[in-house]
Amino acid sequence: MVKFFMVDVESVTSNVPRSNFQEADLEILADLILESGGILKPLVLKKTGFEQYEVVDGHFEYYSAVRAREKNPIEGDMVSALIISSENEDLALKQITSLKGIDSSSKIVTLHPETTKLEPRLANLELRLEKQFNEFKSEFLQEKQRIDSQFKQLENLIPQKSEQSNPLSLLNSLDKDELSIKLQRSRIPGSEKLAKGIFDARSKKPKQKFEDYRDVVKSVKNLGDKTILTIIDEWSKS
Repeated sequence: MVKFFMVDVESVTSNVPRSNFQEADLEILADLILESGGILKPLVLKKTGFEQYEVVDGHFEYYSAVRAREKNPIEGDMVSALIISSENEDLALKQITSLKGIDSSSKIVTLHPETTKLEPRLANLELRLEKQFNEFKSEFLQEKQRIDSQFKQLENLIPQKSEQSNPLSLLNSLDKDELSIKLQRSRIPGSEKLAKGIFDARSKKPKQKFEDYRDVVKSVKNLGDKTILTIIDEWSKS
C-alpha cells in the first residue's frame, strides 16, 4: 500500500552519496523548490523507524530539498513523499524502473537543459558584480566627501589670515622660483618639478589663476590630494 505524506527533510536519509550530484544542479532545483513552494515530484520513501525514512527513488530531488532547507530552514523544512510499505518495496522498485525506462527512451522532454543551468548562474554573477560595484561606488563617494570636508575645514581658516599668507593667493601669485623655494621649505618632495608644474598650469588659465584648490589638483599633473592638503596646512601657518 502506498501512502502520501508531508515529511520533515531531517527525518529522511539516502544511501546514495551527495557527492554523486553536481552542487550547481542541486542549487538550481533548490531555488525552484523554494520559489514554487515545494517539490513537484514526490520522493519515494520507505520507513526505517519511528518517523525515520530512507529514499527509495528521488535521491537527486532529496538532496535538492536538503539544499533548499539549508538555504531557508522555514520554507524548506517539509517535503512531499510517497511512503511504501516494506512488503511492497520490490514491486515499487519494479514500477520505478519501468517508468524510468520509458522516460529515458523519450527525447521530447529534457529535465535539465544547459540553458536552464546557465541562466541562473549568469543572473547570480550579475547580481554579485552589481553588488561589488555599488560597494566600490559607495566607498569612493565616502572618500570624496571626506576629502572635500577637509578642504572646506582648511578653507574656513584661511579668511582669518592675511591675503599674503593665503595659500591659494600664493599659488596664484608666486613665480616659479619663489614657488620652488616655498615648497622646499615646506618639505614637499620634488619641489622644483612641482613648482614648474604649478606655474605652467596657472599660465594656461584664462585669468592666469586657479579658481580654488580643487582646480589646482585637477590642473597640475601628479599633484594629489594629500600633497595639496600638506601645502595648505604648511602655508597657512606662515
